[in-house]
Amino acid sequence: MDKEKTIESKTLSAEPAKIVVPGDILKESMDILPGTGTFRENKNIISKVLGIARTDGRVISVTPLSGVYIPQRRDYIIGEISGINFSNWSVDISGPYEANLPISEVNGYIERDADLSRYYAVGDIIFAKVNDISKTKYITLSMKDPKARKLTGGFITELTPSKVPRLIGKAGSMITLIKERTNSFISVGQNGRVWIKGEDDNVALQAIEMIEKYSHTQGLTDKISDMLDKALGKPKEKE
Repeated sequence: MDKEKTIESKTLSAEPAKIVVPGDILKESMDILPGTGTFRENKNIISKVLGIARTDGRVISVTPLSGVYIPQRRDYIIGEISGINFSNWSVDISGPYEANLPISEVNGYIERDADLSRYYAVGDIIFAKVNDISKTKYITLSMKDPKARKLTGGFITELTPSKVPRLIGKAGSMITLIKERTNSFISVGQNGRVWIKGEDDNVALQAIEMIEKYSHTQGLTDKISDMLDKALGKPKEKE
């Protein structure tokens, strides 16, 4: 009986999101699948990390509240060209591993022995896709994806990588809100880097800093909306 009570007290309720710690039992069921940040032990799905637990269909995942960026295939990242080699560019992706952009993953034909700095120079900022990751953590990027491009002007800020989903929001709702209210272009990398360029880019930065600070709280979209109204001098209309 005591064991059953322990399991019940550590099992999450049906709430959409909740902060959990390593060892918390998220669900006792074989019908639910363990996602990122969790593992199964018999019938129990258990959290590996301190983070926010969410259920998406039949999968329970835990998004860490902190930590460095660990790249995954098909991630979109914001990187800085840090070096130029014979047949590729070295790219700082703000993580424990440096990435490489080979000439074969750049649009257009590049002649042999061409001056690669004509295409991407040291210090250039790119929005790229993680194409491959070897067992030895050799990371290859690609600029051939339709979304990939060089980012010019604007500025870069950084967000804890695990909080990127909160910045993007459900179906892109949060980032769209910030873009539209501040009339800004914003690109978000899953490595936590955010590029901002626009009319009220300083207000967009304030919103991102607020998400960094309050990502674990409920009603965050309303808080961001109210902050934007106040900062932009557009008081919310009363119904």
